[in-house]
Amino acid sequence: MPARLSPDAPEVLHDYYRILQGGITAYEEGARMRELLTDHLDFSGSLAGHLTDATEGFLHGVAGFIGTVRDIEIIQDVHDDSGSAVLYSATMPGGPVTFAEFFTFENDRINTLHLHYNGPEYLDKGGR
Repeated sequence: MPARLSPDAPEVLHDYYRILQGGITAYEEGARMRELLTDHLDFSGSLAGHLTDATEGFLHGVAGFIGTVRDIEIIQDVHDDSGSAVLYSATMPGGPVTFAEFFTFENDRINTLHLHYNGPEYLDKGGR
């Protein structure tokens, strides 16, 4: 089942989650995802740590996620003028993993992304 965000979500997030669900063949080395991100994405994640100029590294890392995720189910999403938060469950080869993503935007592109999840669990369930 495709990920479904609330109608209040910015269009850039609808595009982002369509790409996450699209599979590695459709990912095409991240060309479409790159268009959704600022040139200097501020990213933090359980495995990567905090990177202030992470656009290229994020594109490489998210390819591993896209290559292994089988389904994404949005649990809750919240949006206001300061940003968005999305809680979802991703079905990995070894079972579900829960993720929380916090976004800010600049010129309709993702400027910051703080990703929270259990890194060891993600790896144990087949994430890469």
